[in-house]
Amino acid sequence: MIKKIVITACVTSITLLSACSSLEEREVASGSFDYVEEQPGQKIKIPDDVDTPNFNDAFKLPDLGEEAPLDSMGKGLSVQSPSLVLPVVSGSHIEDGSKNAIVWFDQVDDSLPLDTAIWNSLIGFLETEGVGVDSFDKDKQRLTTDWVVKDESEESKWYSWSTSEKTVGQRFEFSLNKKTHGRTASLSVELLDYREKFDAKSIEITQVKDKRRNEVDILNKVVKNYEFENKVASVKRFRQIREGLQMELGFDSDGEPAFVVDADYDITWPRLLLVLRKLGFDVKDYDKSNGLLFVKYNGAEDGWWSNIWSSDKNEMDLEPQEYRIKVETLGKKTSITLLDDESNPFPVNKLTDLFPTFFKTMSADDLDI
Repeated sequence: MIKKIVITACVTSITLLSACSSLEEREVASGSFDYVEEQPGQKIKIPDDVDTPNFNDAFKLPDLGEEAPLDSMGKGLSVQSPSLVLPVVSGSHIEDGSKNAIVWFDQVDDSLPLDTAIWNSLIGFLETEGVGVDSFDKDKQRLTTDWVVKDESEESKWYSWSTSEKTVGQRFEFSLNKKTHGRTASLSVELLDYREKFDAKSIEITQVKDKRRNEVDILNKVVKNYEFENKVASVKRFRQIREGLQMELGFDSDGEPAFVVDADYDITWPRLLLVLRKLGFDVKDYDKSNGLLFVKYNGAEDGWWSNIWSSDKNEMDLEPQEYRIKVETLGKKTSITLLDDESNPFPVNKLTDLFPTFFKTMSADDLDI
């Protein structure tokens, strides 16, 4: 009895596995396709001695257009879900109704020009995937890839009975269109060449069934890689901001006495906002593009609660009033110039007195946000 149950289970498993459809079969509708052999019906002939009935064209099929795909019938008609461009990068979007494989980016990080950031990410993605670059013209904003070869036989499951060794090769051209203000750009892709073989003995297919699907697929991979790189850069940047930054006394580009921070502008700016808050400054307004902050000094926090837990006070010999701060890039370093409310730089002796308190907070690790 046990042997019969085991044999029955094995037969059932084999039957189920045999019923598993291949990738090609899952792309077309199931069932019979006898309808493609049907011919249009003839108009009903009405005898002369019979009244002609009233015909209604409410359910009449429209005539096919000149560009209608006449071969999209039966097994030639794909039933796959539509391919969609996924704008997952912060500041990215797509145009409603667009049938092209294209995505738009808005600049959210000023560390690099937008087009440079996009091309760097795309070329990095191709290098990671082992895809060569056939040509790249930065002036024309176009890049053509070498053959992108995909061995789909490696993706077959253990329960598949198919012996297909299908390989697909594709070449793409990426185009970048930047708007005149430089802060918005689109990246589009076009499939240039296609080749497909099921095994070494089969005839090579050079006509792709769904051109747009292949274009959207590679574009989504590029966008996903761009989004991943942005996340990694954001995490790295956040850690740098939280870590202590070294600072020394020096001069700005105008020769005025200033604090010189050993970090670039994009790291120093948010770090400075944290430092000012910690030292008792209120930032009333700022202009990052011009490196200018309008602040008011309220004095160091000196409540009874803080005195219980710590005797460390960020006291400075500075009048509680409004000031201005100028931030400038000095190559890989950044200068911070303290100004009064009339934009006059602090004298050297005043800046020297304030330096220890600023340095202590600027160099502290894990500064509270």
